[in-house]
Amino acid sequence: MNSLFKYFASSNHLLAALVIIGITLVISFVYALLISIKLRSTKSFFISLVLLSVVTSAIIAVMTIFLTGETSNAMRIVTIAVALGLVRFRSTNGRAEEMVLLFASVAIGLLSGLGYVVVSAIVAIFVAIIYILLAHLKIFEGKRFRDDKLLKITIPESLEYSEVFDDTFKRYLSDYELIEVKTTDLGSLFKLSYKINLKNKFGEKELIDELRTKNGNLEISILPYTGDERNI
Repeated sequence: MNSLFKYFASSNHLLAALVIIGITLVISFVYALLISIKLRSTKSFFISLVLLSVVTSAIIAVMTIFLTGETSNAMRIVTIAVALGLVRFRSTNGRAEEMVLLFASVAIGLLSGLGYVVVSAIVAIFVAIIYILLAHLKIFEGKRFRDDKLLKITIPESLEYSEVFDDTFKRYLSDYELIEVKTTDLGSLFKLSYKINLKNKFGEKELIDELRTKNGNLEISILPYTGDERNI
C-alpha cells in the first residue's frame, strides 16, 4: 500500500499533508469516541485522544515533506524524536488536554523554527478550532458517574490505611477504589481519596460517623465524582 504522498505531485505535497491531517481527524474522532465510551473516560481524555493524533500527524507529515533530499533519514528520525521528547517538559501536573495542548505548542514552535511559519500558523489555527469545537460537545461530562462519589479522608501518619476501613466500606459501599494518597501538614497527615458507590444513597451520614471513629475525627468529605481526579 502506497503512502498518500505518492498520489500527489511533488508540488502538491502540502495539500497531501492537509488531506492526511483531515483524515487523521476523522479516524481519531471515531477511535476516541469508541474508546471513551468503553472506558467511561473523561471529556479531557476524549479531547486529548483526538488532538494528540492530529498534532502528531501534522508533525510527521511536515517532516516527510520538508526533511527529504538534503537531510538524511537519521537526521529526520533525530528531529522527530527531539520534537516528541520536548513534551516531557513541565513544572506541574496538568490535565490530559493541557499536556496535549503543550505538545501542540511544541509542534507549532518546531515548525516556526524550521522557517515554515505559514504551515505553523495553519496548524495552530486548525488545532485551536478543533479544541474549541470538541470542548463544546455535550458528551463525556461526568453523567456516566451518576452514582459514584469521591470520598476524601484525612488520617494521622501512624494509621495503617490499607485495610483499616475495609469492614466499614463493605457494609456501606457496593464498590470502592483508592485513587490517590498524598501527605499534608509536613507529612504528619495523609489524605486518601476513594471512588465509592453507596449501597444506600441515604447512608452517607452513617458512613461518615463510623469513619470518624477510625480516623481520629479528622476531616472527611464526600463529593460528586467526575473522573477528573484521576490522572491519565
